[in-house]
Amino acid sequence: MTPEQVRTVRQVRLTGPRLAIREFRLTPEDTAALHAIFGDPETARYLPFEPRDEEECADQIELYLEEAEKDPRTVYRLAVTLREDGPEALPIGNAVLGLEGQRAATIGYALRRDTWGNGYAGEITAMLCGFGFGTLGLHRLAARVDPANTASARVLARAGFQPEGRIRHDLHLRDTWHDSLLFSLLEEEWVQPAAGRG
Repeated sequence: MTPEQVRTVRQVRLTGPRLAIREFRLTPEDTAALHAIFGDPETARYLPFEPRDEEECADQIELYLEEAEKDPRTVYRLAVTLREDGPEALPIGNAVLGLEGQRAATIGYALRRDTWGNGYAGEITAMLCGFGFGTLGLHRLAARVDPANTASARVLARAGFQPEGRIRHDLHLRDTWHDSLLFSLLEEEWVQPAAGRG
């Protein structure tokens, strides 16, 4: 595989010890579940957009499905569910992997507020690393984090991501400029989970 070549996956289905990641569906249930995440001002505090209403969330899912059909596919915006709830489980979060540069991508996630503190962010990060480095054959993953979002910075550090520095005035939102902390992980630094761990 050359540096420019990245595999494309049409239907993503990832499973971890407690979580599963799948494509979003344009249904009232998935729309309401996404709204429970993106519509919550506390959850949206560290996201690069204002809280969204339910109609905007339906528009977002429509966009996600359009992006999934592009060839080559350059972004994966995916629903995070509880594995124990089965294949029809409603999203409790979203995960994103967006390709950029040569065999590189940025990752991110957001979880419904009542699921915080369960270690799910670390599991999502591990699954995105496996998908990016393993399935897609990427060389580098990066993540941007608001400096005040110390919980996400800790998640990335535990996953092996290295701090690269501070991007000053990276985002203008709510009439204020916000800095970002940049983290990255290279394929040779990634520690694959032991076999049989899901």
